[in-house]
Formats: sequence, structure tokens, C-alpha cells
Amino acid sequence: MNDVPLAATLHASSRISAFLAGLGLPDPPAGTPADAWLAGLSETALHDVGLDREQLAAHLHLLLDAATTVPAAAKQAIHTLTILGGHGKDGEREPEALVIKAGEIVCIVGPTGSGKSRLLADVECLAQGDTPSGRHILLNDALPTADQRFAPDCKLVAQLSQNMNFVVDLKVGAFLAMHAACRQVDPESDVTERIIAIANTLAGERFCRDVPLTQLSGGQARALMIADAALLSASPIVLIDEIENAGINRRQALDLLVSKEKVVLVSTHDPLLALLGHRRVIVHHGRIADVITTSEAEKTVLRQLEDVDAAIAALRDRLRRGARIEDPIIWGPPPVADPPA
Repeated sequence: MNDVPLAATLHASSRISAFLAGLGLPDPPAGTPADAWLAGLSETALHDVGLDREQLAAHLHLLLDAATTVPAAAKQAIHTLTILGGHGKDGEREPEALVIKAGEIVCIVGPTGSGKSRLLADVECLAQGDTPSGRHILLNDALPTADQRFAPDCKLVAQLSQNMNFVVDLKVGAFLAMHAACRQVDPESDVTERIIAIANTLAGERFCRDVPLTQLSGGQARALMIADAALLSASPIVLIDEIENAGINRRQALDLLVSKEKVVLVSTHDPLLALLGHRRVIVHHGRIADVITTSEAEKTVLRQLEDVDAAIAALRDRLRRGARIEDPIIWGPPPVADPPA
């Protein structure tokens, strides 16, 4: 800590600034080394904060080290995630291996209760034969380390569940600023504004930074978390459990995550969303029964589904604005008129 100017470090790390502010200690003079500032504190000031000089020095050492160290999760580039097959509820074996590359979208489909959430959970915990499915997860063709599985600062997986409810009493802007501070993002960065702007392109209804998190709709909350996962989260793997009912732009959401070279797995019942994936995993009786690559013919069907989805979105917007929907709805291209006699 010796010659580090503490005032400059405070500017670079909001965690140190918040720590000292919480203790009620005076701001260090510009250019004063941390050790000199610490030595100049009076015994009364130290008594008031409940720490002796050695204890305060130890806390500052840890915070200064963290301020100059790249978070562990941010250093871990994941190029491939491999699911080594386990078994279904009936004991039948799964395919030997499913390899998913960064920047690829894999959708998980199957009946309710078929085991889609179990597959997501196995990836989330980087299972090593210690879950009911018996699956093993590899990262870059290697077994995950103990830190990758269990250390909080090595968390590799961000998961967006189908039921998202905020309980923290913060406004959107304050929540994002707090997350940015945890990620040691420059306080002068405009990342929070960019997250809100992108979330508003995903959600059906716009919101601003001053809206409390608890007042966001389900679609707004999901859009915010997807934008946050893409722009701010260091997690290279994103798991999404059913976003079809969230009222967000599904293609744009997935394109955003893929553009950040993340591994994306999506559990869904939605045919449009399933066909947006590069591949889809079919789950039956708790096991992977098949893996299908989206064909060119299916991409043609996808474009038709997107036309229908856009028409429904336009109708939804008209209803929100109080319009009447009285004209007959005709799907597909207009009918061809009979040739003149």
C-alpha cells in the first residue's frame, strides 16, 4: 500500500470510497500515500470506527488489491461448453457429448415436466455427475475448477428465470450504478444509460432510470436483465428460462447476447423462439433425446412466424393506445385476383 496515492484510488474504486464514507473518516488529501494517511489518523478517529490501525490497514490492503485486479470471471474466456451425456428418468443414456460454441444459441424444447429446467440447472452448477441426471459439464474441453464451480467472484453463469421479481427498494439507475461499481466500471462510464436505452428497445413499454425496480412489469424487468447481462455482466454463459411471455423483442434480445460472444441456452415452448436458435435440444423423460440443426426450410417458416408476430405486436400496441380492432385479420399474402374474362 506504501506509495499509492489514496485519493486517486478512491476515484478509481467506488468500493474503497464507499468503505471510508461508511466509516465516517475524512477524505484523504490529494497525493497523500495511503500509509501516510493511515499513520496520520488520530486514536480518537480509530476508536470511533471500531478498528485499530492494523485492522484498518488490512481492510485497505484487500480493497486496494481488488481495485487493481481484474475480476476472476472477466478473465475466463469460454469458447466451448460441452454437455457430456447422463441418463433419463428411465435410465436410458443420452448422446455422448453436445458441444456449444460461444456466440451460438441453443434452444431447449420438450413437454412440460420433460426435464428442460433440470438441463439448465446442470449447466448453471457446472454439474460433475453430482445431479440426478448424471451429466458432466466441460469448459473449453476441460473439467471446471473448484473456483469456477463455487467461488462467487468466478461466477460464469447468468440465469434469467421465468419468474423475476425485484425485492430491493432501488430505482433502476441506482441499481445499475451499484452493479457497475461491483464490476469496477469507471464511474464516468455511460454504461447504465446504454443498458436502459437498449432495454427500452427490447421492452414493449419504455421506462426511465428513476422508476423503482419493484414497479417494472415482467417484460420490462426481463428486458433490463438481458441488457444488463449483455453489457455489464462478466458471465460468459447465459441461461434463459422461457421469455416468450415477457412481451419483449425476442430476436433482438438473442442477437444482443450473441453479439457479445456468450454461450446462450434458452428453454422455450415458443416455435418462433425455438427456430431462432442455431440448434434445438429435444428433451423427453429427463434426457436429451435429439439435437436438431435449424434447416433452411425452417428458416423460411421462421420468417413467416416473424411476420405474424410483428402483426400481433402492432395490434397489441394499438390496443394499448385505446384503438378499436374491428377490421378482419388476414394472415399471409393478399389473395390473387381472378384474371379478367
